[in-house]
Amino acid sequence: MTYTTNQKQANLETLDIPKVGMPVTIITGFLGSGKTTLLNQILQNKQDLKVAVLVNEFGDINIDSQLLVSTDEDMVELSNGCICCTINDGLVDAVYRVLEREDRIDYMVIETTGVADPLPIILTFLGTELRDFTNLDSILTVVDAESFDAEHFQSEAAFKQITYGDIVILNKTDLATPEKLQELEDFVHDVKVDARILHTTHGKVALPLILGVGLTPKDVYTPQKEEHNHHEHHDHTHNHEHHENAHNHEHHDHHSEHLVNDGFVSVSFQVDKPFDVHKFENFLTEEMSKDVFRAKGILWFSDSPMRHVFQLSGPRYQLNADEWKKSPKNEVVFIGRHLDTKKMHSLLNECLV
Repeated sequence: MTYTTNQKQANLETLDIPKVGMPVTIITGFLGSGKTTLLNQILQNKQDLKVAVLVNEFGDINIDSQLLVSTDEDMVELSNGCICCTINDGLVDAVYRVLEREDRIDYMVIETTGVADPLPIILTFLGTELRDFTNLDSILTVVDAESFDAEHFQSEAAFKQITYGDIVILNKTDLATPEKLQELEDFVHDVKVDARILHTTHGKVALPLILGVGLTPKDVYTPQKEEHNHHEHHDHTHNHEHHENAHNHEHHDHHSEHLVNDGFVSVSFQVDKPFDVHKFENFLTEEMSKDVFRAKGILWFSDSPMRHVFQLSGPRYQLNADEWKKSPKNEVVFIGRHLDTKKMHSLLNECLV
């Protein structure tokens, strides 16, 4: 079944949020698909819902948390790294911190990194004690409708994100041809016959189509030890008002199998000096490795008093200017396959004034 955002334009008042356990929505999707944009749309249109947001990034600099609209105290940041690699030391503890808050939280939204395998995250909610306190509502997989192609399927993570998605959001449909959209729909339905498909631009979607939909089947996901024999188990105790007991959760080595298989690395660069805008543009167009899939950052240029939000996805990049919220500095992360950190740092240093 395919839905478009001009169908079922229900008002937010029609949101029927389950009351059994805190509902949880997981947003996943490959690098540059528009996950943070979708998360911003949710936060801007949530009305009276009190939403807890968990954001994770693959890289040493947390850029996404700086790009999100103001979430006040809703934000709980995880440690950097792929979310499925820090799942027990970050995710479980963060979820419990949300559950232990005195003020009312209605909904939890988790944004994974673009190279995350969603399955360990799903199993954390359905295969641990968390299933008694949360209700996994749906897994949303965001796809860049213009650039997603056979090349992405060399990535184990990209394939699994579609495999485990309850709703597949074909984003940036304004940049894709009708033929490309039909090709993507056919592929998604080949991978997962019953997946719902939404068409969006800029992540704009009516919230009743994606929140409180109850689409994740609880009986399908049963942890298989043989599938996750690289996990180590340990006990971790949480004491709090509502429940005092120990729960077990899985431990991942930071060199997760799917990252090794896919060959993804991140190169982070931060410095308290401005870039020359012309040199940086030349770096992007002439010198940057072709193996960079995604880049994002907060940039400082010598000829501008403004902060520049930098986004690169595949061959496209954009710079949006706004006011600095703190002292100017350059912070940027590049994500791709088999990147040469020293070479990239050298090239970026040459862009400095």
